[in-house]
Amino acid sequence: MTDTPAQTHTIVWNGIRIEVRYCRSWSESYERIYGYPLAHLEIESIDPERTPLPVTQTGYRSHFTRPDIIEADGGPVELVRAWLDDAAKDPKWIASEAARKQLSLF
Repeated sequence: MTDTPAQTHTIVWNGIRIEVRYCRSWSESYERIYGYPLAHLEIESIDPERTPLPVTQTGYRSHFTRPDIIEADGGPVELVRAWLDDAAKDPKWIASEAARKQLSLF
């Protein structure tokens, strides 16, 4: 891990408060060996805490990628919003959200 500080952003997506943490260069060793940085993106639902999201059923997701991919999508916040919006179209997510919102009598 590097000493590069992570950016922290809070967004609200579909009524869920989400913390987005982004470190552009997570590993100095990786950058030295491969010649480009390894970015680390963390997504965590914080209110309600650890609420499932379309990209994670646990409410937390850690993702490593190249920073140029994140920057090409407009930065970490824009990438996460687009990722969530796209994943929310999945029929499995739509069904799980409907089941979660349905009141149970038992």
